[in-house]
Amino acid sequence: MPELIEFETGRLVLRQWKPADRAPFAALNADPRVMEFFPARLARTESDALADRCESLIAERGWGFMAAELKDSRELIGFVGLHIPSAELPFSPCVEIGWRLACPHWGKGLATEAAREVLRFGFGTLALQEIVSFTAVVNQRSRAVMERLGMRESGSFEHPQVPEGSPLRMHCLYRLPREGLASCPIWQA
Repeated sequence: MPELIEFETGRLVLRQWKPADRAPFAALNADPRVMEFFPARLARTESDALADRCESLIAERGWGFMAAELKDSRELIGFVGLHIPSAELPFSPCVEIGWRLACPHWGKGLATEAAREVLRFGFGTLALQEIVSFTAVVNQRSRAVMERLGMRESGSFEHPQVPEGSPLRMHCLYRLPREGLASCPIWQA
């Protein structure tokens, strides 16, 4: 079993999932604002299955979509981490960086703060050559985080797991290659 990775930033701890995370995670996955750019909100069983899968993949690899909690209060606010997408995407194989935070924690720079540490880990410890991120074209908030991280838009694609005809099917792809990181904001912060 690989060593489990845990990250600390100024305000957050990114860690393995715990049973107590399931209820607050289900609440954010049921929030229509959080899930605005996903095909559907998640029922409690679906949310628990997602948390179980995240926990299992972290146990298997040592990293993944990690539970994100506030350092001061130990409140679970969502997840941030790296993931190997299971869907066959036009740019597969790849490692993506992703995040999902509860609404009260938006606009505070928390996703960017956590993602910077995750990118450092991906390029440093894992020696990845590239990390990607993608979202529905209309998701301006996530796109802004990708741009703050130094990622560059690299085209669009129809996400195979989003139903045809859905306004969310068209996704934009952002890339961050290992080369040229010296000028990237993640290494300057």
